Amino acid sequence: MADTAAVVFDFDRTLIDGDSDNWVVTEMGLTQLFRELYSTMPWTSLMNRMMVELHTQGKAAEDIAECLKRMPLHPRVIESIRAAHRNGCDLRIISDANRFFIETILKHHGLLDCFTEIVTNPAFVDAEGRLNIVPFHDSAGSPHGCSLCPPNMCKGLVLKRIQAADSEIRNRRYIYLGDGKGDYCPCLKLGTRDFVVPRKSFPLWKLIFNDQTLIKAVIHEWSDGEELAAILLDIIDKILMDENTRTGLTASPDDGCKTTPVSNP
Repeated sequence: MADTAAVVFDFDRTLIDGDSDNWVVTEMGLTQLFRELYSTMPWTSLMNRMMVELHTQGKAAEDIAECLKRMPLHPRVIESIRAAHRNGCDLRIISDANRFFIETILKHHGLLDCFTEIVTNPAFVDAEGRLNIVPFHDSAGSPHGCSLCPPNMCKGLVLKRIQAADSEIRNRRYIYLGDGKGDYCPCLKLGTRDFVVPRKSFPLWKLIFNDQTLIKAVIHEWSDGEELAAILLDIIDKILMDENTRTGLTASPDDGCKTTPVSNP
C-alpha cells in the first residue's frame, strides 16, 4: 500500500486526548496569569508570553519537556500510528500547537520517526535558554486571507500544498483526523475518495453536520482514543483492499496486510 494513503492528524484533542498548551499552563502553575491575559492577545502570542513567565521563574526548556512527557497518549493510538507506518502510509501532522511540544511528546513515545512532516507553529530555544513560540503565518506581514481559520495558520492552505506535491502519486487517498474549528477548512479540500474523521460533539463535527453536503469525503466519527485507532485502521484496511482489487492482487489472511493489532488478553 506504499504511497497510496496519506494520514493527516491534528494534534491536540486528536492524536493526544488533551491539549498540550493547557497541560503546560495547568501543570506549571500558570493558570491565573493565563486567564488574566486570555482576552488581550492571540493564542500563539499568549503561549509565548507563558514561556516568558516560565523563563522569569527560572524554568528551563528541559523543565517544560519533562512536563510534556507526563501527558498521556492512548496506547491504542500509539499502536495504530505504528501499524499505519509499517503499512507504508504517509503520516503527517498539521497542528496549531507548536513544534517543541509536539516533537517532545512524539519522541517520548517513540513515534517521531513515523511522521513524514509536522506543520505547526515554530518554536526554538534562544541564546538565553528561553523557549520561543511564533506563529506559522505572519498575520501582519503576510496574512493567509482565509476567513475560516485563525490568523496564525490556515490548515486548508497547508493541505492544498501537500496535495499539490502529491499530484504525481497515482491513487493517493487522504485520511484527515481532527476536532477543532481550524480543521474544517482542510476538510473542504478533500475529495470523494478521501476520509474525514471528526471527533464527535467537538467543533469540527458540529461544523460538518451543520451542512454535511459541503463535505465530499466519507465521514467516520469517533469519541475516544480507542475508537479513533480502530476507525483509522479499518479505513487503512479498506484502502488496502481497494488497492488490491484495482491492481488485481489478492490479500490473504496470512500475508501481513491486515493492520489491526491483536488485542491484549
